[in-house]
Amino acid sequence: QLPQVFSDFFVNKVRQIRDSIDRQVVHPSSHSVSERRFSGTPLCGFETVTQEAVLKCMKKMSPKTCVLDPIPTSLLFECSDQVVPLLTTIVNQSLATGIFPSCMKSAVVKPLLKKPSLDPNVLKHFRPVSNLPFVSKLIEKLVLDQLFRHLDHNNLWHTFQSAYRPKHSTETALLRVLNDLLTASDSGSISILTLLDLSAAFDTIDHSILLTRLDSTFGIRDLALSFFRSYLQDRTQVVTVNGIKSSPSLLTCGVPQGSVLGPILFILYTQPLSDIISHHSVSHHMFADDTELYKSDSPSEAFTLSRTIEACISDVKVWVVQNKLQLNDDKTEILLIGSAPGIDLPSSVRVGQSDISFSSAARNLGVIFDSELALKEQVNKLCQLAYLEIRRIGSIRQYLSVEATKTLVSSLVLSRLDYCNALLAGCPQVLLDKIQRVINCSARLIYKASKSAHITPLLFDLHWLPISSRIQYKIALTCFHIISGTAPPYLSELLRLYSPSRSLRSASDTRIFRVPRVCRRTLGERSFQYIGPVIWNSLSFSVRHATTLSSFKS
Repeated sequence: QLPQVFSDFFVNKVRQIRDSIDRQVVHPSSHSVSERRFSGTPLCGFETVTQEAVLKCMKKMSPKTCVLDPIPTSLLFECSDQVVPLLTTIVNQSLATGIFPSCMKSAVVKPLLKKPSLDPNVLKHFRPVSNLPFVSKLIEKLVLDQLFRHLDHNNLWHTFQSAYRPKHSTETALLRVLNDLLTASDSGSISILTLLDLSAAFDTIDHSILLTRLDSTFGIRDLALSFFRSYLQDRTQVVTVNGIKSSPSLLTCGVPQGSVLGPILFILYTQPLSDIISHHSVSHHMFADDTELYKSDSPSEAFTLSRTIEACISDVKVWVVQNKLQLNDDKTEILLIGSAPGIDLPSSVRVGQSDISFSSAARNLGVIFDSELALKEQVNKLCQLAYLEIRRIGSIRQYLSVEATKTLVSSLVLSRLDYCNALLAGCPQVLLDKIQRVINCSARLIYKASKSAHITPLLFDLHWLPISSRIQYKIALTCFHIISGTAPPYLSELLRLYSPSRSLRSASDTRIFRVPRVCRRTLGERSFQYIGPVIWNSLSFSVRHATTLSSFKS
């Protein structure tokens, strides 16, 4: 009975959210923002693909098998020369007719616990993740490539959406947000950072609104629009637990989580939010369904600043309800960044029907931001989790080889330390030393060395850089992408190449960034627009002028 219990729970949860949305009464703002109208070259249909394109696409995909696949995906890969002609015919028939195969609209949902620490006996702690047939994802991937070209050609991406885009990541998004907050604090301003939370956002998307927006805002029409209509309609899912399936459920809204096209359709669906937020002169950044708003001003304008944020959130909430999404007021977190001795500051911000008090710290895309932007809590939590993994590996170390231990440490410990470590550039050495001790402990665990053993030879043998060098490497790599034109525009616009006012011997060095003036070492000198040029300019001429990414890395 468990699969059916999960199935009923997931379906009823979406139904309850939609009913709750329908009951909400919202009053549109008098200064509402109209959606942009498409004015470029429309995408009226998809081009047919060659066998070479299908084979190339297959090689880039993960060979995961779904229980709905007629044969294991690994076997499909082994017989690729024989099956690619047939797959190409299936794909081209779908693209030419604008019809997504009905037999591939079924999904197998596996409930996954959102966090290991949550109680597995509570159904709401599970997330439904769809497992789709391989051929379904192959068609989606080939369509996605053409959709990306259309969006790039017509410049339809919003600058501050970082999800599911090449060279964009949580790290680049947070690097820009932290840069803006640090430079504001460095100039003596205070900032309000608001982290909005949407409930089951992927599952409540309204298909009719999505299709209308694809047509009017993104110029997807005729057969191309028919393909997306066919892709969304008449989808079903079954929940499987321990090999037992529930009865099928019809999906009347939402996009399948785990699909290839679903996430991109979601960010296109929510793109008008950016214009609404920008209308209030509030800075923002979006990463899929995570939206953060922030605005800075002088401490004397603190109450005006909070009212501006409240008005922006109010308009966001109106749009969210009108588009069949739900803003979770109680889970919204707000930080007041900066201090102003002797000046009265607000203690909360109104969000819907709730007064949300300012938090001392909040998790933002996996990184803990605090009201002082010191990142102390982030480092402490990072080290705590890393030592937990080290103890777990240590408990079975006697059964592992050196190489196996190295692999476990790299995947479970170093991956945590490297996640968004560019944000730690310029932090006090005492914080970096904490992380370095984790690295040292990991090296000693691999070689079963004593605590008194000299660490440098071990790190050298493992080819592990110290934490300060790992951070500098990440910053320098980001600067290289900016020089090469492959970095997100919101980072590229922060750095300016230096051009001397008169002819100098070194004038041929065109790859030097201008270092801006800042006030405080603990704030301004940690911003990317300052630390990036400092680290980049310190590199040798030959490194700065590397022509390829691989040569620059080496």
